Amino acid sequence: MCRSIKTLRPPALAGEATEEEIRAAALQYVRKVSGFRAPAAHNREAFDRAVEAVASATAELLGALEVRGQAARRAV
Repeated sequence: MCRSIKTLRPPALAGEATEEEIRAAALQYVRKVSGFRAPAAHNREAFDRAVEAVASATAELLGALEVRGQAARRAV
């Protein structure tokens, strides 16, 4: 999809992904999918909802992943 989106799970990161990192990755994803770097005013609400939905799904995913047999991580 977008090679510039940062990997947010270990072993790429030493610690947990922050909310800011998750939101930045969600924003990059929505920009890529929509084709808009910054949406027009009439699309802003839909764009922002999509960013929040992707960020929420990402946090849920990261919280549920087990890495190399480790116990499930806590959601951000």
